[in-house]
Amino acid sequence: MDEKQAYQQKLDAKLDEWKAEIDKLRAKAEGASADAKLQYHDQIDDLKKGRDEMEKELEKIQNANEAAWNDLKAGADKAWEAMSDAMKDAWRRFG
Repeated sequence: MDEKQAYQQKLDAKLDEWKAEIDKLRAKAEGASADAKLQYHDQIDDLKKGRDEMEKELEKIQNANEAAWNDLKAGADKAWEAMSDAMKDAWRRFG
């Protein structure tokens, strides 16, 4: 397996993990008060958008040739870091 394939598999697994985490947060939000529920749903929507953006980055990488994928990887790494931070922040707020 080359580096590009390994990166794709790692990103794909992380996307699945984030989807599960977002589903857990959604379930937790359902038990919150009405005001808190609105805030939680806004944050969950933002997380879903971030996850969707990461899916787009993965698609770009999958479709890129070997020369171009390294450039795309740098952008995906930044988006990955931002999404990871957003997930941590969400769990702190929901905690």
